[in-house]
Amino acid sequence: MESKTVTVKLIKSSIGATVRQKRTIHALGLRRMQQEVTLPANPAILGMIKKVERWLEVK
Repeated sequence: MESKTVTVKLIKSSIGATVRQKRTIHALGLRRMQQEVTLPANPAILGMIKKVERWLEVK
């Protein structure tokens, strides 16, 4: 069975984000602007993406 993945890119600075949102962005593996990471598309990751999608571009 093929595992599904999702690629996320940090497109906006998290300066205006709350501490909780900044920690979520960091937990997704995003440290710098324009950085892309590929993650498994499981419910936990998709929920994290939904909470901070204002700062992300999802592919």
